[in-house]
Amino acid sequence: QLQLVESGGGLVQPGGSLRLSCTASEFILDNYAIGWFRQAPGKEREGVSCIGSSGAIRKYVDSVKGRFTISRDNANNTVYLQLDSLKPEDTAVYYCAARWNPAPPICVIVRSLYERWGQGTQVTVSS
Repeated sequence: QLQLVESGGGLVQPGGSLRLSCTASEFILDNYAIGWFRQAPGKEREGVSCIGSSGAIRKYVDSVKGRFTISRDNANNTVYLQLDSLKPEDTAVYYCAARWNPAPPICVIVRSLYERWGQGTQVTVSS
C-alpha cells in the first residue's frame, strides 16, 4: 500500500523547535501537493500548512504563520515542516498527506482533498 511516513516528533519545551519529515518509500512525491495536518486529543484534525509540487506555493494557517516553515526536497523525496517557537497548544499528532496535483503546482489546506496519509508523529510541547 502506497503510504507516507512521518518522523521527527518528540517532547520539547515551550519556545523550542522540532523538524518533522514526511517521505514515501513506494512512490515519488514530485507531482504531489503535500499538506500537514494535526489532531489534538478530543479535537478534529485541522490543517496546518501545505506546499505545491514545485515548492513555490506555500500556505499556512494563521495560528502557525511566522513560526512554522514548510519546505520540500524532491531529490530526496521528502517534505519538511520546521516548527519553531512552539507553544503548548501545538501539542498534537502531526500527519502529512499527499494530493496528486502536478499542474498548476498549487496547494490547498483542505483535509478532504488529500488522497494518501501517513500514520502521524506525536509532538508534545510541555515544560
